[in-house]
Amino acid sequence: MSLGLPSRLPTSPAIGELIRRPDPTFSFEFMPPKSREGEQLLWQTIRELETLRPDFVSITYGAGGSTRDTTVAVTERVATETTLLPMAHLTAVGHSVAELRNVIGRLAGAGIRNVLAVRGDPPGDPNAEWVRHPEGVLYAEDLVRLLRESGDFSVGVAAFPYKHPRSADIESDTLNFIRKCRAGADFAITQMFFEADEYLRLRDRVAAAGCDTPIVPGVMPVLRMATIARAAQLSGAPFPPGLLSRFERIADDADGVRRLGIDLCSEMCQRLIDEGVPGIHFITMNRSTATREVWQHLAANVAA
Repeated sequence: MSLGLPSRLPTSPAIGELIRRPDPTFSFEFMPPKSREGEQLLWQTIRELETLRPDFVSITYGAGGSTRDTTVAVTERVATETTLLPMAHLTAVGHSVAELRNVIGRLAGAGIRNVLAVRGDPPGDPNAEWVRHPEGVLYAEDLVRLLRESGDFSVGVAAFPYKHPRSADIESDTLNFIRKCRAGADFAITQMFFEADEYLRLRDRVAAAGCDTPIVPGVMPVLRMATIARAAQLSGAPFPPGLLSRFERIADDADGVRRLGIDLCSEMCQRLIDEGVPGIHFITMNRSTATREVWQHLAANVAA
């Protein structure tokens, strides 16, 4: 959609089709709550961001399938109790094919046709050895095929602007991504990154390899120094040194760190839009204020 202008269709559309429209999509990512307080915060955030009329929202899936039932339940509730178009994340780790089919059937039964298929991280330690379930699938591309065989799903996959932490190098990571696309993925959403050039290099190398699957950048503003400390785990890449030095100079000013994070994210999003990205996917961490501020910066630029 264009910022500030509603574009929801009367029936549930395929996200893969929305992303191929001329104008960029805008969407939000939420996490399943782990407590009653977390549930209250999530639904407050959903209601606050619903007023911005995003093109779709996604619900993540806990490591090792730890939030499987909550993910499905939240996605179902978004589908039935809000005006939002939901996409469920689905991971392969820790699940047999029979369990995966059960989840897929539940999503289909709730009328949910959009799924982001990711292999997932091992429970407890994302950097631990990835072990295939004895009756499960090995790669995300296998999960894509399973979804394609199971019904009329629009399937997305993950992309890594730097590279997946388990990939040996950029070249093999690019080939792995293309295999997921050729298995039937309609679109991709990136892991978070903090400089536009990281996304643009990914886009260019995928295009150079002959793959035209649209890749939506996933973004999240830095709001506190602790976010930077976790960046390598969250994004699979070291935090950019040039940006790190800017934050370190004001590390004792919490408000200043937050303002800088909002400004840098807004500037990056604007550059990405100017570069013709198919959309922007905001990683909200179940809070609305920062996402709304970046959104408002972009809307102001559109109005100007």
